[in-house]
Amino acid sequence: MAVERIREIRGTGLPLRGDDIDTDRIIPARFLKAITFEGLQDHLFEDDRAQIDGHPAGNPAYNGARVMVVQSNFGCGSSREHAPQAIHRRGIKAVIGQSFSEIFFGNSVALGLPCPTASRDTTEALIALIEQNPSAEIAVDLDTMKVTADGRSYDLTLPAAAREAFMDGGWDATGLLLDDYDQVRAVAARLPYVTAAW
Repeated sequence: MAVERIREIRGTGLPLRGDDIDTDRIIPARFLKAITFEGLQDHLFEDDRAQIDGHPAGNPAYNGARVMVVQSNFGCGSSREHAPQAIHRRGIKAVIGQSFSEIFFGNSVALGLPCPTASRDTTEALIALIEQNPSAEIAVDLDTMKVTADGRSYDLTLPAAAREAFMDGGWDATGLLLDDYDQVRAVAARLPYVTAAW
């Protein structure tokens, strides 16, 4: 199993207006009882979809979207990793926002879900574009740290360590271990608590 290097994400967008969207709105707590993450995508923004007519996550125009555009302090609230899991399993492969909760950001990196930030003007422009043209292609380039849409290019920001992890595959800790399993076995063979040789 080779680690996945993430350099570019292309696809249509899903616009999500509003600051301070917390993890309980992303995936309500009553859906966290399962012991796996299977099926979480079916409950993404479940309560918001029921309460807000035309919520983007329930709008068929945004089915198949790969890039979600949000605003400020996205993913705040409780530290549940189910939130980025539900988003990722919905098919979203990058989230662009003005800012993210630190824990949400870290959980997203561990999943291979880049969350670059952009200025408020940029997120507003991207959201407006996607609302006007849901089939518009959004290209997120981690090499150049630019997002391109409708012939226009905007600056993105991502902490250097996270950007490097996506570019070299370091975000995928399990993949890295499986890529060099002979070395894992060699280390395990030297550990008395693994070999019971103490």
